[in-house]
Amino acid sequence: MAQTNKPSLLIVDDDPLISDTLTYVLSKDFDISAAESRTQVKSLLMQLDEPPQLALVDLGLPPQPHKPDEGFALIADLLGVSPSIKILVLSGQSDEANARHARALGAIDFVAKPCEPDRLKSLLYNALLVQNAERTAEKEPAVKDSGIVGSSLAMDKLRQQIMQYAAAPFPVLIEGESGSGKERVASSLHQLSPRSPKPYLALNCAAISPTLVEPTLFGYAKGAFTGATSARAGYFEEAENGTLFLDEIGELPLELQAKLLRVLENGEYQRVGETQPRFSNARVVTATNRDLRAEIKAGRFRADLYHRLSVFSIAVPPLREMGEDKLTLLDYFRDFYAREAKSQPFSLDPRAQQMWKDYHFPGNVRELRNIAIRLTTKYPGAQVNAQQLEAELDTDQAYPQEIPLASDGKALIELARKQLQTHANFNLDVTLRQWEKAYVEAALNMTHGNLSQAAKLLGINRTTLYSRMQTYGTD
Repeated sequence: MAQTNKPSLLIVDDDPLISDTLTYVLSKDFDISAAESRTQVKSLLMQLDEPPQLALVDLGLPPQPHKPDEGFALIADLLGVSPSIKILVLSGQSDEANARHARALGAIDFVAKPCEPDRLKSLLYNALLVQNAERTAEKEPAVKDSGIVGSSLAMDKLRQQIMQYAAAPFPVLIEGESGSGKERVASSLHQLSPRSPKPYLALNCAAISPTLVEPTLFGYAKGAFTGATSARAGYFEEAENGTLFLDEIGELPLELQAKLLRVLENGEYQRVGETQPRFSNARVVTATNRDLRAEIKAGRFRADLYHRLSVFSIAVPPLREMGEDKLTLLDYFRDFYAREAKSQPFSLDPRAQQMWKDYHFPGNVRELRNIAIRLTTKYPGAQVNAQQLEAELDTDQAYPQEIPLASDGKALIELARKQLQTHANFNLDVTLRQWEKAYVEAALNMTHGNLSQAAKLLGINRTTLYSRMQTYGTD
């Protein structure tokens, strides 16, 4: 991607006509890269100096252009590479359930094709304004108690750990689900430490090609490889006595894990193409949404490196465990984005407020923040009712992690109560069909499509299963 003053935009669509048209229409205002598939996007990201600021993503991508699965996976990929990227889903698949799930995964909004160019430009520029406001806020000095919002026991524990570990020189491993705020925790550890006047550098290990990770971290000598026309310092050198944050540490190639371990043990490293040792006093903070213990068992992560990285460990809680903090965070983001938009903040009516408290937020704080942005844009100064709020929530995916047994009457009643509270237009027939379809698809998946075995798992005969498959259009 050429260096310009235009904001960078990634367009992902497998229809060349649509991709070319969007490129033509938007190229005057944006610096555009295009791809046709999730695989192409991954390759493209490895070639870019930095991730794009914005993305337009079609859900129906190869190898299953009529299903949204690849598009959903790409949203997660892009946010894993760049948590600040703003994704707009532009899709011919206008099903409301797909729209809700895309937003829950972290897309800022969903627009059905065709979309007027002027409206598309407006949406993209609004996303840029939001992004710039967030980046400005992140650069502000930390507020009291680390800048972590919330008063639940989980948030109190998180704040205490940050305050306790901030001043120590030892590594910290931050674990948590995607969208839970691991980057904020890392930034707070630096801002509240004696190192705060020193550099704070962040590198996403999933964002760059594995071949570039070593020169990026350790630097390189002139002529060390093709294209190395001059010597360059790496992140460890530039961080000096500050903090180096390595996000998605589970993506670090095995061959580099030994070199990182060496730096952690004695501060020693070498630039690529040099033999003389250099030394770093940077504090290393890492983050992951993977289970590194499982990665160790699978042979993808070194046990000795894990133990060095996790001298201190912090588990960032998922939003669903934060109780009343869901409302506290709503207030925080609602007021912030209303100020940025120079508008009056919205409010929730009592039923919508209860729906908000009961919602499970699969996308964690990132999802909550994006919902606050959309509500600020759509309902400035207004009271949002349950039906309006439900349109922004991924309630179609709101199944419990563990389904109560049929004999557990109280648990089933509690599940039913929550479903009725969080759906403004609840329909029993639709809900039962959704559950039945989910069980059918799960059984087929578990048996690799073997109808007889799937029917046995479900406790029905093969003919009945085939009939249900035709009803739901299950492949």
